[in-house]
Amino acid sequence: MLNSTIVIKIKQRVNKLDSQDYDNIECWQIVEAFNKAQVEWTRRQLHGTNIYKEGDEGSTRRKDDLQVLLQTEPLNLSNKEIYYFDNLPQDYLQWKRVDVYAKKDCCNKRRMTVYFAEEADVSLLLRDTNKRPSFEWSETFCTLMGNNVNIYTNNDFEIDSASLIYYRQPIKIQIQGCVDPYTNLQSTQNVECEFKDDIIEVIIDEAVSILAGDMESFNQFSRGTETAERNN
Repeated sequence: MLNSTIVIKIKQRVNKLDSQDYDNIECWQIVEAFNKAQVEWTRRQLHGTNIYKEGDEGSTRRKDDLQVLLQTEPLNLSNKEIYYFDNLPQDYLQWKRVDVYAKKDCCNKRRMTVYFAEEADVSLLLRDTNKRPSFEWSETFCTLMGNNVNIYTNNDFEIDSASLIYYRQPIKIQIQGCVDPYTNLQSTQNVECEFKDDIIEVIIDEAVSILAGDMESFNQFSRGTETAERNN
């Protein structure tokens, strides 16, 4: 869907299509509200707070809607003796999994099964013979802390390569000639929304609800909120 269409639809639904009054909406407000709505919609789908309690990949619709945000990023790992670590990507939103290939002098490289663990449980996991990293059983665990992903080896093996699979932040739309509210610079090009048109329609309702709440337009706020949730 073109940005110009998004702008028209948003103005129409907040009843400001051609109002020219003191509540007339600036283009940067539309950009900010739509980008905020993208993040809110995405987080709601990943968490699954609708009446069916479906999280990410909990249904065919979730898999189809969110696949555009799934990203694979090779990790440039640094060795910290009992674990390897690397920074999370700048556009990181939510964890999915990590793929790890390990090596040891005695054996060929092999793929590890990596479990996502809590940082609070690290000491217990390293002490437990059934849960600590093991090259023999091709199992280990990882944690997140300080915007780093930590993959534990307990000095039992070396990591040959690793990749992080994660949900990234949605790409922020930009409208050419409009001041970007995130950089305070004028946008030199149009950046279109990456979602499918049916999802954009839902995000538009979400954006309308945000704008209407800012303007204390309660009718439009209620309609936008209810429509966005009903089509969730």
